[in-house]
Amino acid sequence: MELGNRIKELRIKHSLTQEGLADMLGISSQSVSKWENGVTMPDITLLPELSQILGVTIDELFNLSIPQKMKRIESKLDVEESLKYQEFLDIEDFLKSHLNEKEYQYQANYLLGYLYTHRMMSDAKWVRKYVKAAIMLDPTKKECPWMLTKTGDHICWDWDLANHAEAITFFKEVVEKHPKDRLPLELLIDNLLADRRVKEAKKYLAQLEKLGTASIILIQAYHASILLAEYKEAEADAVIKEMEQKYADVDGVYFEIAQYYAKKGEYDKVIPYYEKSFASSTRHPRYSDELIGIATIYDILGDYEKEAQTYDRLIKLYQEEWKMVDEPEVKDAQNKKRLLLERINKNKKSC
Repeated sequence: MELGNRIKELRIKHSLTQEGLADMLGISSQSVSKWENGVTMPDITLLPELSQILGVTIDELFNLSIPQKMKRIESKLDVEESLKYQEFLDIEDFLKSHLNEKEYQYQANYLLGYLYTHRMMSDAKWVRKYVKAAIMLDPTKKECPWMLTKTGDHICWDWDLANHAEAITFFKEVVEKHPKDRLPLELLIDNLLADRRVKEAKKYLAQLEKLGTASIILIQAYHASILLAEYKEAEADAVIKEMEQKYADVDGVYFEIAQYYAKKGEYDKVIPYYEKSFASSTRHPRYSDELIGIATIYDILGDYEKEAQTYDRLIKLYQEEWKMVDEPEVKDAQNKKRLLLERINKNKKSC
């Protein structure tokens, strides 16, 4: 149904004349008539108020199909930093209503996970802000550092809380159910290596190799990581050097080498490889991983001016290649650059 017909149907359902609807919106009755006759479309700024008057959501106003609504939800979560509470509840209700429909089951589960992750990440920003402020005021209390670990970017010393056993058990079940799929195997190996469960990592790496669908670069990187976990650093280094010599022309090789040296803490070697990876990337738009890695290394090294310059490059990448303007990624990079410049200026004044 066209939008004009939909507006007319809902207007009549609510016993409104064209003049009455127009008065409520602060526009002329001729405008409403043009909408209903398909001559013009409502201005986008009127849609929230129009949908409220007609007792429907904007999606319902357009009479979108279920797949179209799900696509709109995904796009909204991609670009908005936070959702209003009622908007969150409306999306949650809509997705839950389709959980048992086979045609939409995967997408409904995925988007519900995305919805809760979106809220979690949005809330985590405020957790970090206020908890860090509390720690600055009184660093002797243990409850605040504990809350920071829950935001995902702070570690916990206690092994019983820091291990990845639950994730490993889950991905083992996924691998058992989908033995021919590559990604679950990779995620399982990642978690095993994080906990130095080397014997199991070797077993599943052999299974991954047997599939024949994983990148040779990733396979070699896993072999090196297993050797590192076994405290065989010289052998691990040799695997990485051989990988660079044999597969220099393979996409992703420099990125994995940078990752390897970063995990070893050899930061002087990391940035050149990240730069090579970024420069040789054949993707368009290029990923932001290398620039984020470079910025992180400069932060570790305390070179805040170069870190700020890297955020300039990251912002340029988002804007020119990804065509982003106000998306969360752009705002986050701009905010980090602003904080760095404040730190730089503060350091200069204190000298």
